[in-house]
Amino acid sequence: MITLNQNNLTSTAEAAIKMAKRTLPIVVIKDKECDDLCRSCIDFGELVDTNTDIPDFDHEGLDRMAFLPYSSGTTGLPKGVELTHNNLVSNLCQGAHQDFNKFVSANGNFQEVISAVLPMFHIYGFMVNLLNVATYGTKVVTIPRFHPELYISVLKQHAITAIYAAPPLVLFMIQHPDVRAEYMKNVKFILSAAAPLGSLDEQHFQEKFGDTISITQGYGLTETSPLVTLFPKKYAEETSQPVTGSIGKLLPNTRAKVISLDDPTGPPLGPNEQGELLLKGPQIMKGYHNKPKETEETMLDGWLRTGDIVRYNEDGFLFVTDRLKELIKVKGFQVAPAELEELIRAFPAVEEAAVIGIPHPNHGEVPRAYVVPKKDTSLVPDELDKFVASKVANYKRLSGGIEVVDAIPKTPSGKILRRQLKVMHQQQGR
Repeated sequence: MITLNQNNLTSTAEAAIKMAKRTLPIVVIKDKECDDLCRSCIDFGELVDTNTDIPDFDHEGLDRMAFLPYSSGTTGLPKGVELTHNNLVSNLCQGAHQDFNKFVSANGNFQEVISAVLPMFHIYGFMVNLLNVATYGTKVVTIPRFHPELYISVLKQHAITAIYAAPPLVLFMIQHPDVRAEYMKNVKFILSAAAPLGSLDEQHFQEKFGDTISITQGYGLTETSPLVTLFPKKYAEETSQPVTGSIGKLLPNTRAKVISLDDPTGPPLGPNEQGELLLKGPQIMKGYHNKPKETEETMLDGWLRTGDIVRYNEDGFLFVTDRLKELIKVKGFQVAPAELEELIRAFPAVEEAAVIGIPHPNHGEVPRAYVVPKKDTSLVPDELDKFVASKVANYKRLSGGIEVVDAIPKTPSGKILRRQLKVMHQQQGR
């Protein structure tokens, strides 16, 4: 069955069914502007008002595939990720554990309210922003497409109690003058995930909105259904060290180890040593759909290779350094784009930044920055270059140049599309 809330999507759904060579009913949830239904569609209102004998569900086992989102994984083109009923239910239970859950179930006097900006086709939007909150009877204010004025009006008109976000939304709230603290007075916490959020960005958020709103990060992958880490509710009691910029601690029944980039089969690394994160747990995917080779390459002796470079402190809090495949190799040294991007965003005239590695005849690669200037601000590349050079080692300097652009290409979930920037650089012949 395919369920739609827009009648103008029925032709797309019919074409998809035809391509899949399936026979599926299309159920349309009508609104005032949706009076004409396609011949093969079923009106949801009529469906729920009709007495129908429902056959017993044919249970095919916990390991039956329930959801097939797509991910590029650590390398290559997008692949279908087989997530089972057990994966999804396990992950919902992990996130609902009393040490991590911050929601209150709806009752006669109170109901949690969230704004759903994240796309529902993304694992974060589907599992965390939809199914997870439904457990508590949460009111979900959906936004068809992000638009600054629309989002601000949602904050003003609805008593939002929690915000699930990706870094671009957090940066928007920090930088936009019309997002005011009084609009956020009911917000208890913000969870930023889908891409790393810099520790400086967390600090800037607290400076603008105060410390009554908890801003923390979580970590997950499509291959992990998606949640792997969250911040415990009482995290301040669990560490004596600064945890700004951390992605939190492992959820229950999740195992992790950090392995050396130079010796993946060697012993796991200890606290504060950087390496690739490997995972085990009930939320780990069944495999890539019809891709046995790619599945085998991603699993190392039963452990999921995440392709993310992390470290953890003595208290078990993890910190993401960068993506393994995005590291820039300069004269044999590894340079993390995320580190440079956070530094560049600290420059007063910069609103957004993205860093890629470009070929160099002598050094292998060198970092190149793409920056979006703040509105009504003059950004001088030479000044930014000197600013960065004064704070990093020589091999981390922006030797590949700085280019001012109108926007940074990103996925709907907020991840920087570095491949597009590399293609743009190649096309420019620079």
